[in-house]
Amino acid sequence: AITLVKLLQTPAMAIRGIPSSREMTVDDFKNWLKQFDTDNDGRISRGELREAIRRRGGWFSGLKAGRAVRHADRDNSGFVDESEIENLVAFAQKTLGMKVTAW
Repeated sequence: AITLVKLLQTPAMAIRGIPSSREMTVDDFKNWLKQFDTDNDGRISRGELREAIRRRGGWFSGLKAGRAVRHADRDNSGFVDESEIENLVAFAQKTLGMKVTAW
């Protein structure tokens, strides 16, 4: 049986519209996120990340954004800042099926 947890962890279902072969650099990933930093504070909130995932056609964007922020936010501020971006990259690769390279 497919549970909600399994569905949320399925990369192919995570972000529609992004071919699994598409790669982006860490800088590309950061630039992609910056366009959703609506308050220009240099941090990504759960709501901002939810919008980023939703705009890419992702399913369950609110749930995934919450999981992503909890995974990446090491100082428990409720935001992903520059020092935590690598944690978000790791989450995006593992859970959202995105391919992010160092260069």
